[in-house]
Amino acid sequence: MSKNALTVSELNLYIKELIEGTSELNNIVVKGEISNFKHHSSGHMYFTLKDNESKIKCVMFKGYNSYLKIKLEDGMKVLAKGYVSVYERDGVYQLYCTDIKKDGLGDLYLAYEELKKKLEAEGLFDERHKKKLPMLPRRIGVATSSTGAVIRDIINVSTRRFYNVDILLYPVKVQGEGAAQTIVEAIEYFNTRNDIDVIIIGRGGGSIEELWAFNEEIVARAIYNSKIPVVSAVGHETDFTIADFVADVRASTPSHAAEIVVPSYSELVYKINTLKNTLFSNVNNRLKRDKIYVENLRSKVKLYSPQNRINVNYQYLDNLREKLINSVSNKFINKRHNLMLIIQKLDGLSPLKSISRGFAAVVKEEKLIKSIQQLNKDDIIEVYFSDGKAICTINEKSEVKLWQE
Repeated sequence: MSKNALTVSELNLYIKELIEGTSELNNIVVKGEISNFKHHSSGHMYFTLKDNESKIKCVMFKGYNSYLKIKLEDGMKVLAKGYVSVYERDGVYQLYCTDIKKDGLGDLYLAYEELKKKLEAEGLFDERHKKKLPMLPRRIGVATSSTGAVIRDIINVSTRRFYNVDILLYPVKVQGEGAAQTIVEAIEYFNTRNDIDVIIIGRGGGSIEELWAFNEEIVARAIYNSKIPVVSAVGHETDFTIADFVADVRASTPSHAAEIVVPSYSELVYKINTLKNTLFSNVNNRLKRDKIYVENLRSKVKLYSPQNRINVNYQYLDNLREKLINSVSNKFINKRHNLMLIIQKLDGLSPLKSISRGFAAVVKEEKLIKSIQQLNKDDIIEVYFSDGKAICTINEKSEVKLWQE
């Protein structure tokens, strides 16, 4: 028997897992009267909910009770929303509360939760259906009361952020009978125009009854079917309506809605100037890089261009011509020098040179006479002197040894 025994801790843990695994107990609303209420110094609240026949221990942690709009006290009849689990140390099950409302509104809360579950199951809350807000709307359609503080807050915040923002108000009832229908009419009207870029629907905070028009199914479906982005600005930061879940954007307050929809003029100017400076810097840097690239290409084109090759060949030809001229000139000088030497030699051997020194040249029949043996008596000869010639006739000839005289 002891082999299969459970410890107390194991039993309590097992029961806790069973209870937490029951989906019906994970999100419930319990109706009862508060007793033994204690607000601990830690911030947590501990109390008991009871009716005429039974009771259950309850806990509401600080993270949840800080949003309560009512002050809990013994004897107060409430609707407590939360989940059931087991406190293992004491082995007792408790209701862990996440929200508490005064009783008397039970039907509205149940209707709210049922509609919320229904629309969520249909996909009306899915993020993939949310439309993006325009960066700078031309005209903003606002559906709210014409006499409340909401429209004044939206106008004040919008015009402060952007000086010439255009707002079109469609006055609607924001609570009471027929309010939901007027909100639907406003959304549908804005969708018939082509100059509305975004719609804001909203009102100030209030009780669940006062906010109920924004929990109506017809309002939720009108928001979902709108071709124009819808911003829901209903109640205060802690108030959530069905309209908030369906809208493309949920704003905590009407003023917050204006801040979301209308961009700050000064911030836009700053961003534009920043982008302009960045663009100028990028373009300038790109131009510098491209200029260097073009200069490099130009240098390469110039280096390998036909004109450059022609110029190089011109220089080569000029060098060859210079060498040729120098070579011819040197050869001419050498030849001239040799010629002068030859002339000097010829001059030294020339008969004229001898004639100039007092000798004479004898020519017979255009032949130079070198020996007396070439002459005969009565020959006619020509005798050349340095300054002329004489024609003579040989009368007599004789051999003489000149070097003996």
